[in-house]
Amino acid sequence: MPSKMTLAVIVGNRGFFPDVLASEGRAEVLSLLDGLGVNAVALSTMDTKHGAVETYEDAKKCAALFRSNAEKIDGILVSLPNFGDERAIADTIRLSGLQVPVLVQAYPDDPSQMLMGRRRDSFCGKMSACNNLVQYGIHFSLTSSQCVAPSSPAFREDLDWFLATCRVVRTLRGARVGAIGSRPAAFNTVRYSEKLLQDAGITVETVDLSDIYGRTQRLADDDPDVSTKLAEIKDYVPTVGISGTGLVRMAKLATVVDRWMAEKELVGAAFQCWTSMEEFYGIAPCGLMSMLTNRLVPAACEVDVTGLVAMLALQAASGQPSALADWNNNYGDQPDKCVLFHCSNWPKALLEKPAMGFQEILADTVGQENTYGTIQGRLRPGRLTYCRVSTDDLSGQIIAYVGQGEVTGDPLETFGGYGVVEVPQLQDLLRWICDHGYEHHVAVSLSESAAAVEEAFGNYLRWDVYWHGRPEGEE
Repeated sequence: MPSKMTLAVIVGNRGFFPDVLASEGRAEVLSLLDGLGVNAVALSTMDTKHGAVETYEDAKKCAALFRSNAEKIDGILVSLPNFGDERAIADTIRLSGLQVPVLVQAYPDDPSQMLMGRRRDSFCGKMSACNNLVQYGIHFSLTSSQCVAPSSPAFREDLDWFLATCRVVRTLRGARVGAIGSRPAAFNTVRYSEKLLQDAGITVETVDLSDIYGRTQRLADDDPDVSTKLAEIKDYVPTVGISGTGLVRMAKLATVVDRWMAEKELVGAAFQCWTSMEEFYGIAPCGLMSMLTNRLVPAACEVDVTGLVAMLALQAASGQPSALADWNNNYGDQPDKCVLFHCSNWPKALLEKPAMGFQEILADTVGQENTYGTIQGRLRPGRLTYCRVSTDDLSGQIIAYVGQGEVTGDPLETFGGYGVVEVPQLQDLLRWICDHGYEHHVAVSLSESAAAVEEAFGNYLRWDVYWHGRPEGEE
C-alpha cells in the first residue's frame, strides 16, 4: 500500500470576511487529514492570525516553513474557508519553490447564514485565487464541485484522487529504472528515447546480458542468497513439473538482478527475453519478473522501458501491482471486448490460481526444457485501468493514453496469462492506437486510476496525454 503522505496546507483568509471561519476551517482540515493518516505541514496559530495566510508577510512565513520541509511534501492543499487573499496564496507557493501538485478547495456557503457573521464568499474567492495561480504559472487541480465541505464524502473522493496524482508525480520525477539487455531486434515497437525520459527526470541504467550471465556463472548452487531465493520461488506459486535445474537458474538470475538493482537504486526494470534468455541461459525470466512486480518493483518484458514507466504510474496511483500485457485478440464478434494476453510475467496478485509453466510459444523452437518459468493464470474480474507511455522523438514529446475498462468472466480457454476485458468504444481506441503508432503493449492494473494518472501526466508532468472514454461532461 502507498506510504504515508504529507501535504502542505495553506488556509486562506481575508480580513473583511469573518476570521472565525478561517480558524474553524483550519482546525477541520487538519483534523480530517490526521484522521486519514496524512501528515500536514501548516502554519500554527502562533505564526499568523488563525494560522492562515493573508498578507505578504504571512506568505513569506508559510513559504519558509514549506521550504524547510520540502523533501517530504507530496502536494499542496489550498483551503478557502472564506474568500481568501488571492495574492498571498500565489505568493506562498511561488516563494516556497515547491514543484508539486496543488489542490484548491473552497467551502460552501449555507443559504441560511448569508449575513456578514457567517458569509463565506468562497465560491467567488476560488475563482480569484485560481486567476492568480494562472498568472503566476502555477499548475493546480480542482475539486469536482466549485465548493465542497471537507467533511463531505465528495471531498474524500477528491482527496483520494489528488493523493494518487501526487504519488504518480513523485514516483516519476527522479525515478531510476533499469534496462537489462538490448532491445530484441524483432521488436521495433519498443524503441524509445532515453534523452526525453532524462529530460522528464527519469534515469535509465543499462546492463548487458553478458554481464548478467557472467555473474550468475560465478554463483554456487548453495550460495546462501541463491538458496533463499529458491525457497521464495517455490513459495510464490506452485512449481509442479518445473525442473530443478531450471529453478536453480531462476534463483541465480533473481539473485544477480536483485543485487544489481539495489546497487543502482532502481525502482523497476525492463528485461530482454525473446529469445536470448531461453536460448543462452535456459529459462524464461517471467517468474522472476512476476515476483518483482508483485512486490511493487515493476518488471517489463522486451526492454520496454516506456511500458515500465506506465507500470510505475499505475502502481503509484493505485498502490497495487500493475502488469504489462498485449492488446492481443478480438473476442468473437463483440466489438467492445478483447483478450489481454501475455506469455507471461503477470504478478500473481492479478491472477486467479497462478502457477508456473513453460513458454509454449517458444518451446518448439528452443526446447521446452529451456522455457520453464512463465506464470500462468487468468486475470481476476474487476475494474481495469490501462495506460501506455511512449516517446515521440520527432515531436520531442512524451506521449501517453489512459482509460478504464472491466475484466469480465467471459469463457476462454488458452495458455499463459490472460483475461477478457470490456472497454467502451474499444474499436475507436484501437483505431486511435494504430493511427498514432502506439505499441501493442499496454500497462494495466486492477484499479480505477485513469483520472489520477491523466492529471499527473497532463497537468504536472506536461506530457501529451489522451484519456479514452473520459466521463461525459469532463474536458
